[in-house]
Amino acid sequence: MAGHFFAIQPQACAVPAFFIDRQRCLCVCWFSCCLTQIMSASGPNVRSNTPMILLECDMDGDPFRQFRKWFDDAVTAQIVQPEAITLATATPNGQPSARMVLLRQCDERGFCFFTNYQSEKARQLTANPRAALVIFWESLHRQVRVEGHIEKTSDAESDEYFDSRPRGSRIGAWASPQSDVLANREELEKRVQEMESRFAGQEHLPRPPFWGGFRVVPAMIEFWQGQDSRLHDRICYRRQADGSWRIERLAP
Repeated sequence: MAGHFFAIQPQACAVPAFFIDRQRCLCVCWFSCCLTQIMSASGPNVRSNTPMILLECDMDGDPFRQFRKWFDDAVTAQIVQPEAITLATATPNGQPSARMVLLRQCDERGFCFFTNYQSEKARQLTANPRAALVIFWESLHRQVRVEGHIEKTSDAESDEYFDSRPRGSRIGAWASPQSDVLANREELEKRVQEMESRFAGQEHLPRPPFWGGFRVVPAMIEFWQGQDSRLHDRICYRRQADGSWRIERLAP
């Protein structure tokens, strides 16, 4: 496990710059355009007119090590928030919903994210403990799909991650009744002020009992490499009864 475990640390500022003001928005857009032009002219792993062919013989036998390789490529390519991932859930009667979350840990047990256990997604996962993930790195023309069942992370794992978060994020976890209806923005800000007062002068904030992690334990992991003429490469790992992985190529 230790050989290919990795954890993604939270950033001090989780609000994208383009939400701040129009001037910063223009700066970010300019920088993004420049970065895209630079990346399009560099390296064999960056999307181009001749994408890298994905062959079964080039894939790692362990899908988690393969994912780590691709994630490292995304980091090297300077993709903004390469850990951003779509989480799809469904109610017991089959009503689906999806949202973006941040992948925070990955090892041979699965893919972890953290949230309020009283949120809508957490309620759905408790009632129907199955989920799907999609992570897409456009400039690399790659995506990874994951399907599996859900389990909660241990208290120790949730505590460790919560303690690593910026103080403002820890206050926010206490203050926000995630997915509940609010009368207005002022109600949320008032709750934040109340939590600031409650924990004033307290360096260590305990993790809220209603907050922690979920792990998607995969039964299937698919690696998709885009190709010209939509003849994409799709290499799929399926978990077998003995815990091993069967590797298959899927038609695009």
